[in-house]
Amino acid sequence: MASPSHRRPVRKRRTALVLAVAAAAVGLLVSLVIALRPGGEPDTVRTASQATAGARPASPPTPHKATPAAKPSKARKASKAPKAPKPAATTPSARPSATAPRTSAPGPASGTAPLAGRIKPGTTYNGVATHYDAKDGDGACLYGPSPDLMVAAMNHTDYETSKACGAYILVRAANGASVTVRITNECPLPCAPGQIDLSKEAFAKLAGLSAGRIAITWSLQSPATSQTLSIRYKTGSSPHWCGIQALGHRNPLARLEVRTGSGWTRLTRTEYNYFLSESGTGCGGPLRLTDIYGEQLTVDGIAIRPDTVQPTRVQFTRR
Repeated sequence: MASPSHRRPVRKRRTALVLAVAAAAVGLLVSLVIALRPGGEPDTVRTASQATAGARPASPPTPHKATPAAKPSKARKASKAPKAPKPAATTPSARPSATAPRTSAPGPASGTAPLAGRIKPGTTYNGVATHYDAKDGDGACLYGPSPDLMVAAMNHTDYETSKACGAYILVRAANGASVTVRITNECPLPCAPGQIDLSKEAFAKLAGLSAGRIAITWSLQSPATSQTLSIRYKTGSSPHWCGIQALGHRNPLARLEVRTGSGWTRLTRTEYNYFLSESGTGCGGPLRLTDIYGEQLTVDGIAIRPDTVQPTRVQFTRR
């Protein structure tokens, strides 16, 4: 039989075991209660769950936080196709320079005359024809004697301060007869607009001189010619003052310009058909002539020789 001293330790171990089992049972019960309570998981577990959920929210973002689709970002504006550039203004090199000398320049298409005055190409005018004694064919245009007497005087209105000088006109009568004349003179008032005062020689091509006055139609012409135009300086011209005249031009002359240090200077045309440089500007230098069609001819080497007809090598294009 075991002694009492040996039985006491066994009892103590049993008591300790019972207490341990009881404590474990209580701990298990407490754990079950916590697990079954809503939201009863430990804080550490909850925090980890929230971190995982933050990487991919269970609920969609609220509308007020989303970027509005109607408002493009700056990057989208930058990638937007640029607007087409506006046409650049024409530079001086894109059009004929006013200072560039030109031996000749093609004018606008036939039939257009941007610099024409009252008398325009492609237009038929109604009027009357009368006649006068043209003598040697000279007149208000101061061309001097004409090589032929197929000349005429333009009425004061259509003469237009000598702008009609040198124009070729085809005149037709009601009977079908026609004649081409060159304007070398002015028919003063009471000559009416449309009236052509023909030399007797030209009038005789249309009707007998006894008719005195007949109905006509007339139109501007650009005749064939083998001659080039000429230049003449007026009496008294010098490097300090000059008058310049163009003769033998196929088409009506619209402008005469002289070359200066700053470009081309347009001279004023007088009623007696000379272009004046009152201060002598450009006298004796290069000249630029422009017809009613806009064609330009540049003439060099014309010295100041008053009352001398100096031929050139240029002529306006036939229209």
